[in-house]
Amino acid sequence: MSELDIAGVVPLSSVDWPDHLVATVFCQGCPWRCPYCQNAAILDTRTPGIVPWADVQELLERRRGLLDGVVFTGGEALRQAAVESAIADVKALGMQVGLHTAGAYPRRLAQVLPDVDWVGLDIKSLPEDYREAAGYEGGTKAWESLAMIVDERRRRVDSASPFTYEVRTTVFPGSPAERHFEELVARIREAGVEDFALQEARAKGTDPIFQAMATHWDMSAWRMRFEEMAACARSAGFSHVEVR
Repeated sequence: MSELDIAGVVPLSSVDWPDHLVATVFCQGCPWRCPYCQNAAILDTRTPGIVPWADVQELLERRRGLLDGVVFTGGEALRQAAVESAIADVKALGMQVGLHTAGAYPRRLAQVLPDVDWVGLDIKSLPEDYREAAGYEGGTKAWESLAMIVDERRRRVDSASPFTYEVRTTVFPGSPAERHFEELVARIREAGVEDFALQEARAKGTDPIFQAMATHWDMSAWRMRFEEMAACARSAGFSHVEVR
């Protein structure tokens, strides 16, 4: 199996997995092109990695007992088959594994879930809106991944190795997630999701086209709409809601 293409590593992070200190591994490449993505520099699937996995292993060996675990993110962490062996290596070190994914590869998700302790899943929009939201007809796959994660939580609720997750939706003015937010939240809740996060897209660090678009937003109207969406999320029946 080829080595994982890694675009970069953060040796210590307190923000990539709630209440955990982790090393964060940024996997190169993503099949989607979400307009608000802040990691645009690492989306090209043809770009090779710049950090050998052996260097990450050495870092983790030095920090055993100091880190809670490792988060694999991207790009899209599950795009590469080599992530499976990398996750196994982390577990062999006695560390926990966190995963950020948009659910584009449900088959690979099924392979790694038994070794994953926490997932942050991005649901971009209603399934039928994915072409607009992410530039790819991936809604069916993303929502299949959502169902898989909810089932894994239920399966391991009394396990010695419990599993937790967060389902997140990012919104900006005029986005399909914003236009259909009430229906989207209702369907996410109907899918059995308990932990949900509403995220406001930030223009800083994104593609210049998105930054230019953001200059035309009516921020007064947007603040009112965002508060409506936050209230909707908080009243939808989730066990836990974060608004960012």
